[in-house]
Amino acid sequence: MGRVHLEALRRVEFVDVAAIAGRELGAAKRLGAGFGIETAVDDYHELLEDVTIDSVHICTPNATHYQMAKDALLAGKHVLCEKPLSVSVAEAQELVRLARERALRNCVCHNLRYYPMVQQMRRMREDGDLGEVLVVQGTYSQDWLLYATDWNWRIDAKAGGALRAMGDIGSHWFDMAEHLTGLRVQSLCADLQTFHSTRKRPKQSVETFGGKLLSAAAVEDTQVHTEDFGAVLFRMGESARGAMTASQVSAGRKNHLSIEVYGTKSSVRWDQERPDELWIGQRNSPNQVIVKDPSLLKKAAATYADLPGGHSEGYDDTFKQIFRRFYTSIAELESAPEYPQMLDGLRQMRIMEAELESHRKRSWAELADE
Repeated sequence: MGRVHLEALRRVEFVDVAAIAGRELGAAKRLGAGFGIETAVDDYHELLEDVTIDSVHICTPNATHYQMAKDALLAGKHVLCEKPLSVSVAEAQELVRLARERALRNCVCHNLRYYPMVQQMRRMREDGDLGEVLVVQGTYSQDWLLYATDWNWRIDAKAGGALRAMGDIGSHWFDMAEHLTGLRVQSLCADLQTFHSTRKRPKQSVETFGGKLLSAAAVEDTQVHTEDFGAVLFRMGESARGAMTASQVSAGRKNHLSIEVYGTKSSVRWDQERPDELWIGQRNSPNQVIVKDPSLLKKAAATYADLPGGHSEGYDDTFKQIFRRFYTSIAELESAPEYPQMLDGLRQMRIMEAELESHRKRSWAELADE
């Protein structure tokens, strides 16, 4: 993810990357060399002491987010953190408080909001095109952890937190659902499943998504306590209902985020594996599939597309869009943030906490008031 951030930052015209901090100095230097970044360290505190650095990006395992973000905020740095913001509600609450007290810009990287067609869905709902939202449903399905020989640091609860599928990708889905509908999840009922209670853990480090063809050599059997799959029923707002699944063991699904919003007037459906297309459903007239073209999108959605119709904008472009808005807000401190903040990260921690409670008690869980 650090590499993804670096590539996107190069596309934001007014941002310079000053340094990289990594747990292995040699790897950090090699990464920096590829991007023309001269400074690399193996202790991030060195960078926090540098007064010329305005902001930091945290692209490390989940369990390290809280302390790094806290240290950065206390050092007076603006913070952009990968999701999830932390591994507990209490940690997220403290980060929200620190950022507010110190008046620092803060962002949680729910970048998937930034596809142009996702924004088109949002603006259609805001303009009343969908009517009252009745049903929200969908999935976020992947296959990269299908086999017991597949491994990643996220599997280890000490590094990734108590929830894996729901934390890693389910949080993206719920953030998008609330962003699109403008509604909040009020209560939910979750069922989680770990299909591989034991996995083959490589003795060497494995890059995310890069371990599908590992050999059986140099591995050790490791107990697994995080879920491969989750299913959630939920209630939104006063009357809307929803259902979703998150899976990392769905053969053939590489990165399948699909979301459907059904209203009293019309419906919309979007699939991340076909990001430039948006399905619009009607009751009494033909359905439509429209293709991304900023000249034909709603005005507020068009600003999330930089390329003309027929020129695809995908995953890497979502990072560019969120980073551009984050750094614009630093340069223009009077402007309102147009990106998910730590408060949104806290929101997802509350949803995840309710999912765990529901699964453990085998009952519905109410979300705590904020």
